[in-house]
Amino acid sequence: MGSQDTADGGLRYHGPQYNSTRLSSPDSNSMERTASERIIERNASNDVRKFWNAQSATDVSSTAAQKAQAANPQVSHHDGDNPDDFANLDELVDPAPVQSQGEGQTYRHRSLEAGRGEEQAYRRSEEIQRKASREHREGSRGSKQEETHSKFATQIYVVSYLILFSILGTLARLGLQAITFYPGAPIVFGELWANFGGSLVMGFLSEDRMLFRNEWGTPTYHQQIQQAKKQGQDEKSGSEHSVDLKTAKKAHTATKKTIPLYVGLATGFCGCFTSFSSFIRDVFLALSNDLPTPLNHPTDYRPISATTDSTVPRNGGHSFMALLAIIIITVALCISGLHIGAHLAIDLERFIPSIPFKLCRKVFDPTAVFLAWGCWLGAIILALFPPDRDSTAPEIWRGRAVFALVFAPLGCLGRFYASMYLNGKIVSFPLGTFVVNILGTAILGMSYDLQHVPLGGVIGCQVLQGIQDGFCGCLTTVSTWVSELGSLRRRHSYLYGAASVIIALCFMIVIMGTMRWTIGFSELRCVK
Repeated sequence: MGSQDTADGGLRYHGPQYNSTRLSSPDSNSMERTASERIIERNASNDVRKFWNAQSATDVSSTAAQKAQAANPQVSHHDGDNPDDFANLDELVDPAPVQSQGEGQTYRHRSLEAGRGEEQAYRRSEEIQRKASREHREGSRGSKQEETHSKFATQIYVVSYLILFSILGTLARLGLQAITFYPGAPIVFGELWANFGGSLVMGFLSEDRMLFRNEWGTPTYHQQIQQAKKQGQDEKSGSEHSVDLKTAKKAHTATKKTIPLYVGLATGFCGCFTSFSSFIRDVFLALSNDLPTPLNHPTDYRPISATTDSTVPRNGGHSFMALLAIIIITVALCISGLHIGAHLAIDLERFIPSIPFKLCRKVFDPTAVFLAWGCWLGAIILALFPPDRDSTAPEIWRGRAVFALVFAPLGCLGRFYASMYLNGKIVSFPLGTFVVNILGTAILGMSYDLQHVPLGGVIGCQVLQGIQDGFCGCLTTVSTWVSELGSLRRRHSYLYGAASVIIALCFMIVIMGTMRWTIGFSELRCVK
């Protein structure tokens, strides 16, 4: 938290200090802003200034902040630690899927468009204050070098967390698919479980305010909540020093989304635990009557037995119903999971511990660097020298998981940077998420076709499977997609959701359908 002496000798807080200026002054020509959006941004800017200036008049919060600053100056002053670019990641966006009624003044529905407009106004206001504060700060070369080093360290931590959690998310998705594909399973497409679970975790992280309560060393939002509760019991609650919880929550969200561990959990784990491309693949396979199903009946195991890929012919009407079933079930359950996760975060708030700032910054962040790059390197070595390479049995290690772990970080990082640079282009249409979901679906379709032609060998088949499960699975995401659907205005939400599913399915029909309905799919050469 940065502070500056005011003319009357008090401390004026400027909130979280961001260092990147690329998104702080977005190009006004990149999108047309209506008069209402300009009013929203102007009001948001005034709200933020009012909140940070009111900090000096709040005895509890200002005293705690000054004590934290005196004890550890680098904790609350974190210039260069928080790149503004993260604001465009919709995994981290405000508003949350469920806005807690327990927060009183903050309980008001806000769309993603309004939230992004306020976020942009907030960043512009911060940039103006940042430029003014630089004139009063020492301009020594050592200070600039320290600021650059701090920003670089934060970027390394973020990338490392993304790599680590992309590997963990991919393993969780593949493992959940394996254990949910069993005889008699009521849901035959195992991807649904992973998409539901990832959406639930995303909802929990979006609404939670306890895990990262300490923010960057000073629990400002928590102090404001406690102050508001005290004022609610006081007859003088209507005094001029009343707490603005709405603006405090906005500032807390803006700060939380810059914490590397939070970015890793929301963008890395949840985004890689879910997969939009696999969801669309299942939709197409249901349409073409090729969706793998477990063997449910004893007659399936007779000498002339069926396989999980063999199906009974059916008419087009039944295939259309199967297509609608997968779309409706997946979207409905994932949106429900998002809200269930948010409800859990609210109801379990009193039991959720907070991660100490020093533990996160001094232990978790450096450890993540070694674990992330070490695990990725280990996956590459396993792909080159699998444990079963000398076995006479069919080789399965690389095809089932190892190649997927090799390609997973690439897909996650691609989605991260695409969202960072594209999601802010169109306020009512998250372009970054849309592009990676469509691109990942197209790549998965091409890999599936190449895998089902009578050419190549086992290694090529396993590499293609790794691209599908690892790269495409992590490049595309359902958790962020349903979070955006719940945050956008209703008309924009239906337009964005329908466009994502229809265009992705059209790509899949063109890519996979032309092969399926001409020469047909050949049997896989590798064991999945």
